[in-house]
Amino acid sequence: MGNINTYFSDFLTGIRLTTTQKDDAKRGHTTLRNRLLADEDLKDIIVTTFLQGSYRRSTAVRPLGEKRADVDVIVVTTLDRNKVNPKDALEKFEPFVEKYYKDKWERQGRSIGISLSYVDLDIVVTSAPSEADKTSLRSKSVTTDMSLEDLMTPSYDWRLSKSWSEPDIMKAYSQLSESVRAEAEWKLEPLWIPDRDADIWEETHPLEQIRWTRDKNKMTNGNYVNVVKALKWWRTLKVTDLKYPKGYPIEHMIGDCCPDDAKSIADGVVRTFENFVSNYSTNRAWGTVPKFPDRGVPSHDVWHRITSDDFITFYDHMKDYATKARDAYDETSLRKATEKWQDIFGTKFPLAPEDDDEDGGSNKGSGPSGFTPRTEVTEPGSSRFA
Repeated sequence: MGNINTYFSDFLTGIRLTTTQKDDAKRGHTTLRNRLLADEDLKDIIVTTFLQGSYRRSTAVRPLGEKRADVDVIVVTTLDRNKVNPKDALEKFEPFVEKYYKDKWERQGRSIGISLSYVDLDIVVTSAPSEADKTSLRSKSVTTDMSLEDLMTPSYDWRLSKSWSEPDIMKAYSQLSESVRAEAEWKLEPLWIPDRDADIWEETHPLEQIRWTRDKNKMTNGNYVNVVKALKWWRTLKVTDLKYPKGYPIEHMIGDCCPDDAKSIADGVVRTFENFVSNYSTNRAWGTVPKFPDRGVPSHDVWHRITSDDFITFYDHMKDYATKARDAYDETSLRKATEKWQDIFGTKFPLAPEDDDEDGGSNKGSGPSGFTPRTEVTEPGSSRFA
């Protein structure tokens, strides 16, 4: 027996990065990080490297069309932001990418982009951290290439602490010790990254974004990162008339609007839509863009580049789909419910068999008690989050 949650599980399997895409991403970022740390011209100014972004937070979705998976690599340096201007900081890495990635890299406002046939990489340079933070930033809890999805199991967890280590992949059941769970986590300072176009150094706190995502996912019983993936997919598929908001600003908004007591992915999706519409109705009425203070750097508004017109258009999309999502969630026929969810998420959302009972019978929609026989075995992409 199964219910609408089974279909959401299949849907999530269809929009996650494939095993091949994950392997390609790992091959790309591992090669890049090893080359950076070994480079004769750079190794003396590099403190460490670590992964950030949706790949690390397990909120990435499968790229559409010819696009590739994207991985952000933070490069922590010894550069003094009070003495080195942003343009010069990024230019120090140009001979490196010219050597190893000739004709495959480009200058970007706050990073250097590398486009390979199988993955896109971003080198994000930071200025020197405090002496106190250097040791912490070299720890395994920071430099691990495992994502939250890899690490968050009932018996394991990611912790930003000295004693944390990766699970033993050779053991089927690794358990994080109680002493590590009890160890206080580091409160690291934000890092500073160069903005070439604005000619300033800007604060960022990727580790706080990761930690916040971990905690939110716990509060929602593992539903949050899947709600993010589902709504990112909807944004890409259905909101095609806007450039912004996209990427992390969308994810951040979902984090603020997704209820902590989400009972399921479907419940989280519906109420995220509805909470956005409710929370920002006054902004819509006045044409003002809401502010979303960055995790760890509250002075930075992650929606700062969204215009009033963009916000109004996006709000109206959210309001339209809030109604559709509620209708799908309340539908008592499982077949009709999956048809309505497919209208929101596209054909990656599977359809249930035609209902035997025209009145719905035992074939319920999104309600937690609904169920229907399945003729196929569900193989979710991750037992940790599905």
